[in-house]
Amino acid sequence: MVMQVGSMESELKTLNSKDLKPNGISKSNIGDGEGEGDDRPLLKSSDSTTTTTTTTTTTSDTIEDMEKKYAAFVRRDAYGTMGRGDLPAKEKLLLGFALVTLLPIRVVLAMTILVFYYVICRVCTLFSSPNRDDEQEDYAHMGGWRRAVIVRCGRALSRSMLFIFGFYWIPESHIPDHHDADGNGSSFTHTKNGDKTQPEVGRPGVVISNHVSYLDILYHMSSVFPSFVAKRSVSKLPFVGLISKCLGCVYVQRESKSSDFKGVSAIVTERIREAHQNESAPVMMLFPEGTTTNGEYLLPFKTGGFLAKAPVLPVILRYHYKRFSPAWDSISGVRHVIFLLCQFVNYVEVIRLPVYYPSQQEKDDPKLYANNVRRLMATEGNLILADIGLAEKRIYHAALNGNNSLPSVLHQKDD
Repeated sequence: MVMQVGSMESELKTLNSKDLKPNGISKSNIGDGEGEGDDRPLLKSSDSTTTTTTTTTTTSDTIEDMEKKYAAFVRRDAYGTMGRGDLPAKEKLLLGFALVTLLPIRVVLAMTILVFYYVICRVCTLFSSPNRDDEQEDYAHMGGWRRAVIVRCGRALSRSMLFIFGFYWIPESHIPDHHDADGNGSSFTHTKNGDKTQPEVGRPGVVISNHVSYLDILYHMSSVFPSFVAKRSVSKLPFVGLISKCLGCVYVQRESKSSDFKGVSAIVTERIREAHQNESAPVMMLFPEGTTTNGEYLLPFKTGGFLAKAPVLPVILRYHYKRFSPAWDSISGVRHVIFLLCQFVNYVEVIRLPVYYPSQQEKDDPKLYANNVRRLMATEGNLILADIGLAEKRIYHAALNGNNSLPSVLHQKDD
């Protein structure tokens, strides 16, 4: 979820000057919320007129080419592109039944948990001032029983929320530490002569995860209850605002034209170092891809989570499905939530890698550090490395929705 602000104009010029080649996506050596608004009826699929009303760049042949270029964002479930595919009669019947039975029950239970946890956070923060620094404020640095109650209840209720959403069991596997320090999975430090010394020890300062869905956040809350990077407007939302402050979220003003990324990056780096050195400090949680994929790919990593030179804990989430994919790749937020809650069972598998201790070379080069962790995660998670990112995702979404103003879309800040 880490957000790096960069100019999108140069990326747009590059995309306009040359097409992305099919080999821009390569298999690893061992084989947002970000949908556009949609008011189509849930039980009615789009017909052929949808394509003909878009721009000439969105003909069927062009869409097929784009799906090859932007394969990391293509939906492959029964609901089709943007969740508007033509459903068989049986699927429509199941969806209609779930809309009037399962959906309202889950919504009520989820809202009950949200309000209940908000009350817990409100009680625990009474007569307590938040930590304030450069417009950042949080309750994550509280100690004693207040912090213990917030963390334990937060983890338990997050898992309860996942249960309500249909994730009844979540299998977790742990990859043993069997890598050397030659660039993939460094666990040993090196002397100047290149000899291996004793393994470096210490708590990881940040959890690094691939990003597939907003559900990733709930899982990580139930697991380690970390701090995230979020839009500053989140802190003012009803219920969620206080909860985000109890998580210790680092806020960034994404809508601002004057970037505050340098300040946020410094705060994140400081938080990671603090978590590495202090057992009582909250661990940071970052999604270095900067956006969500369909779960089969791994986008290039941004370096924000690796500037602190602290060890990281890589975690891989894989969502399995038969009908509806829990991935939030190219589908509107409301449509995704409704379809997800109408699916009785949802599946996620978690792969935990060993703590990755950077070599001195990786500490000196955050980009190398990020690339090595990315390659390791791709190998262990059997993910495909893709050389695309948020800019290409916006192009793909705009094409699917018949948006003629691509430049205005792409001039937004990178996440």
